[in-house]
Amino acid sequence: MERIGLVGLPNSGKTSLFNALTGGSAMVASHPFTTTETSVGVAALPDARLDALSEMSRSRKTVRAGVEVVDIAGLVAGSSTGEGLGNRFLAGIREVDALCVVLRAFDDPEVAGENDPLEALGTLELELVLADLATVDAQLDKRRKAARVDKSLSAQLESIEEAQSVLSAGTPLYRAGLGPEHSHARRELFLLTDKPVLVVVNLGEDQLDKAEPIVDGISAALSDAPPGAPGAPVEVLGACVQLEAEAAQLTSSERLELLEGFGLGEGALARVARAAYHLIGRRTFFTTGDKESRAWSFRSGATAPECAGVIHSDLQRGFIRAEVIHYDELLQLGSWTAAKSAGKLRLEGKEYHVADGDVLEIRFNV
Repeated sequence: MERIGLVGLPNSGKTSLFNALTGGSAMVASHPFTTTETSVGVAALPDARLDALSEMSRSRKTVRAGVEVVDIAGLVAGSSTGEGLGNRFLAGIREVDALCVVLRAFDDPEVAGENDPLEALGTLELELVLADLATVDAQLDKRRKAARVDKSLSAQLESIEEAQSVLSAGTPLYRAGLGPEHSHARRELFLLTDKPVLVVVNLGEDQLDKAEPIVDGISAALSDAPPGAPGAPVEVLGACVQLEAEAAQLTSSERLELLEGFGLGEGALARVARAAYHLIGRRTFFTTGDKESRAWSFRSGATAPECAGVIHSDLQRGFIRAEVIHYDELLQLGSWTAAKSAGKLRLEGKEYHVADGDVLEIRFNV
């Protein structure tokens, strides 16, 4: 399972967010470096599509997809050169597939730490850029010598040189608009800013009614990309993490009542979990029946046999074909039997690329 790492300055609220997302109990305190070791948990993915399918099939069990979340030790200015828990922080980031940057906007005199999200973003990005630049500088001469001998390495060298130019200008690679093929060429360097990024702005309860301008300010800062680059490369979400963490401890009805009382609807945790899930390239297909309705996680672009293998390796090995219908059409028809009678189930073979929201039944023989 791919991992998304929570990163931020000390007391940004990332550990509270980790606990709220995963139901964990990692220690939270008002002093820096409460988190000294990484904590790992799974955030269940709220999905109204699955709930509707489960209700349609009167399933006795409902199983959600999830995303693995890692709470990483806090970063401070100088982490790239070993300050604070710098080495541990950087090692934690190298081991994840995407980053969720938590920026504190709330003001609490009893909790030390930076509460200007733009300043925090600047500190975090500078440390990540400096660490990446040190990695690239250490590798560049070696790569140039290798490329002179092996011309097939010239594209990789060009990508690394381009990365050095971007990093030297103080720009993280994730907002330089270089394209996925460039990132693939640099993959073996494990650069920190080559990872996809989601930003969560941690708001106070008194800031919920003015969340939009705060979030928009961060989005604008992140959109300051070179001319001709794609639009905003990073999704930014606002959340009152403390409120969400408290709500996560309640029953479903109590949680809904609390969040609706603040005008928050389903709350930010569901949006954060879904955004993190999509950030790492995961999509969902479903199986449904009276025994169980389940959401299965698969990598975007996977074929029907590969998705069958997510359920069980025997299904991939003996795959014949898949019966497929999109969840919304199935819900409209009312049951799998009704869909079959209406001739709405498609028979798809080994070359079919499963779409997000497909409902599958696998035919196989081993």
